[in-house]
Amino acid sequence: MIKIVIAEDQRMLLGALGALLDLEDGMEVVGQANNGEEAVRLVKEMQPDVCIMDIEMPVKDGLDAAEELLHDPCKIIILTTFARPGYFERARKAGVSGYLLKDSPSEELATAIRKIIDGQRIFSPELVDMAFTQPNPLTDRERQVVRLMADGKNTKEISKELYITTGTVRNYISVILDKLEVSNRIEAISRMEKEGWF
Repeated sequence: MIKIVIAEDQRMLLGALGALLDLEDGMEVVGQANNGEEAVRLVKEMQPDVCIMDIEMPVKDGLDAAEELLHDPCKIIILTTFARPGYFERARKAGVSGYLLKDSPSEELATAIRKIIDGQRIFSPELVDMAFTQPNPLTDRERQVVRLMADGKNTKEISKELYITTGTVRNYISVILDKLEVSNRIEAISRMEKEGWF
């Protein structure tokens, strides 16, 4: 019997997924969570074979939860609406066994679960293509600067937080705008969010 935990903040979808998987031969949903924090707790308590996780959830998102469960024997499958290269990149680094999109046919999920239990990794083809065409062009430091900009910090506040001069911050911002091919800070933040690069 394949034991499954599902983490999804949309309650109707959570219930529907649970009911669908319970109907599958050899599968049993042993826990349902509404956020990543609950998912981590349930995985540790129930010791399932598989945890199916959405990304954008309250309290702790699915990628943070997957990173926290990196060394757990439970196999993580991300099931999301978002085909974003940055999310996919983070999911792969967190060692997830699958990354599927919610608009896939429901029977594909059960098939993917069985293949993953057999040791395969299953990724939506659209994501694999995207991962090779659009890597995040920013360095770690440039990402830090954009994160602080997204938090509403001005040049002076960013320089204080990162212990660099305001001139250096302005240089970083100029390079960031150039690399992201945008003309201002708001467009830079918007592009980072759209690609899932935060």
